[in-house]
Amino acid sequence: MADETELTMRSAVNLALAEALAADDAVILLGEDVADPAGGIVGATRGLSTRFGADRVRDTPISETAIAGAAIGAALGGLRPVAEIMIMDFIGICLDQIANHAAKLRYMSGGRTPVPITIRTAVFAGTGGGATHSQSLEAWLTHVPGLKVVVPSTPRDAKGLLTSCIFDDDPCVFVESVRLFGAKGPVPADAFSIPIGSAEVKRPGSDVTVVAHGPAVPDALAAAEQLAGEGVSAEVVDLRSLVPLDLETVLASAARTRRMVIAHAATTFAGPGAELAATVSHELFGQLAAPVERVGAPFVPIPASPALERSVLPGPGEIVAAVRRVTGW
Repeated sequence: MADETELTMRSAVNLALAEALAADDAVILLGEDVADPAGGIVGATRGLSTRFGADRVRDTPISETAIAGAAIGAALGGLRPVAEIMIMDFIGICLDQIANHAAKLRYMSGGRTPVPITIRTAVFAGTGGGATHSQSLEAWLTHVPGLKVVVPSTPRDAKGLLTSCIFDDDPCVFVESVRLFGAKGPVPADAFSIPIGSAEVKRPGSDVTVVAHGPAVPDALAAAEQLAGEGVSAEVVDLRSLVPLDLETVLASAARTRRMVIAHAATTFAGPGAELAATVSHELFGQLAAPVERVGAPFVPIPASPALERSVLPGPGEIVAAVRRVTGW
């Protein structure tokens, strides 16, 4: 289409940051190696310090605590910081500042102190990074009132949702997947945003609802394509944000198909799908034709060996198997 361009997710993130920096002088970026020539560990901020200056795109020491603390302070001072925590596993280092300061200050000030920060962080699962560099920890963050947690699966969603996060007055954690950084997709040429908390039906279907987020979405779409060859029509719902959670879209789909599978890269045990499975089972008790199935990683550290890593990260095959279980009732 004339009004769309084909971008990778990396380029879409870069474009969203560039447009935000150009639109509002209050937007700043900070993090380890975000400035040129590195431009970020995956190149997502490449060129931005050259274009907007080192005052607004600032390298920091290797200290996640310093990054989060400086971002919160800058937000209280009237800026809109975008802080990069390079790898999601490191978010535990600054979790106190995120959970007990960024997430709580607006509540504790009676609404007088917004904290408009965006924390970009990436999941490196699938790259052989090993047990301390590959975790999908979004469930930690969804448990903290006051935080918004956004997980895009396409370049278009990445650009639109990141723009919304940057200009939101509440703290947002924007979880990217390195597995998806090279994926290409159409992105509107004009500036746009996508409301946080709006799920999207990525593929309509009538026999089963597959709910996914992040890298599990392309896996779910691949599974749906395989299932179509078996005569099973799977609807794929991309949550896009875990907080706020678009229950209306999920419940409407599950009520219609009467069967649901939840897929994510995080561990199944106490993972983000647990809350959704409990809610859907409660709200649709008596309407579902089969118990809700969950697909996720086993409750083990992620191995560094590529072969072992592939064996623990869920993919289309696990989703197909789960759909066969719920449609076999």
